[in-house]
Amino acid sequence: MSWLGTALDSTVNRALLEAVLVGALGGVVGVFVIARRLPFFTMALTHATFPGIVVAAMLGVDLYLGGGLFGLLVVAAVIAFGRGRGQDFGTATGIALSGGFALGVVLVSSRDGFSKDLAAYTVGDVLAVGTGDLVATAVVAAGVLLLLALVGKELLLTVFDPVGAAALGLPTALLDFALLAVVEVTVVVTVPALGTILAVALIVGPAATARLLTDRLAALFPLAAAIGIGCALAGVWVSTLWNVATGASIALFVGLAFGVVFLGTAVRGRMRRAVAARA
Repeated sequence: MSWLGTALDSTVNRALLEAVLVGALGGVVGVFVIARRLPFFTMALTHATFPGIVVAAMLGVDLYLGGGLFGLLVVAAVIAFGRGRGQDFGTATGIALSGGFALGVVLVSSRDGFSKDLAAYTVGDVLAVGTGDLVATAVVAAGVLLLLALVGKELLLTVFDPVGAAALGLPTALLDFALLAVVEVTVVVTVPALGTILAVALIVGPAATARLLTDRLAALFPLAAAIGIGCALAGVWVSTLWNVATGASIALFVGLAFGVVFLGTAVRGRMRRAVAARA
């Protein structure tokens, strides 16, 4: 295992390994995000963890641990609010997540001289990830894969047919919590590489791109993971080559991949319609 220790000693090697992990994880989880129509929840969740970050900074503990724990509380609140009378998931998301961010602002304003640097949590830097970040990402990725292996079919049924899942006696509330918790921990472990602002790109973008290429559910997961890994590695390569922001480079490649595929499918569809019209 000495080769692994040598590889982890290199900043670029750690960045490449982290890129592979977050790219694959974001792609797989993103399929559920797209299917469940959770891009808004994912984007808002990156801001809702802010109070946990502030509290962790005040207490001198790990920022990502604080954000993750508070994020789980927000997930539980969204589930509870969304099941209230006259409420829907989007409304519950807006209330819980905006309230969470507001709490973070209040906590910051209540502390005179609060000067803890939270910039790394906002913008991220995959070239600065340490061995602990890699371990955390690997553990989360393994946990997500294990969860999908155990209850993947039930999660998919709840995503596509919640009424049918409830009729079959499945614990839909628990499955919803599990899915949102998976999204939340994915956001948290992606933050060191891309930051809270750009983390959503690597979760939503690859899955959305894969969805343009295939309608087969079985193919969506490996395809989205491959796109995520490719964009993440390309972003790290461009960052080290031209000395530009890594997270932004990764997000730009995600957007570029989606744009190219979208234009390609649009042109192909128009050509098919033209051929059919001539026939």
